[in-house]
Amino acid sequence: MTPPWPFAELVVVPVSRPADIPTALGWMGMINARDDVVELSAVLRSWEERFGALLTGMSSSTVELAVGEPPVTEQECLRVAAEHIAFCRDAFETYTGQMYTDSLPEYAARLRGEPRWRFWWD
Repeated sequence: MTPPWPFAELVVVPVSRPADIPTALGWMGMINARDDVVELSAVLRSWEERFGALLTGMSSSTVELAVGEPPVTEQECLRVAAEHIAFCRDAFETYTGQMYTDSLPEYAARLRGEPRWRFWWD
């Protein structure tokens, strides 16, 4: 019988909080955009504290978070959307062919109450 989820690897990393996993592993998935994995972990720590956002998955170029307390007000969503864009420009771009279709307000509206955040670096 085939499991109902895609194949994944589970890794145990000796850290005190999930945000520190990329740094502990020396993750290089965002290398085309930035080269400081400690900075990435600092941003993840901030989101852990403010939104209950916990690292749930990583690949060679993606980071996925489960968000316990996502933003709900328009102002919160706009602030977080701006953070997402500063953190990972590709996060807010919805591709139609090669065209970017999201504006900041459109992306912010998609964040309202969203329990999963996914970031990828090209």
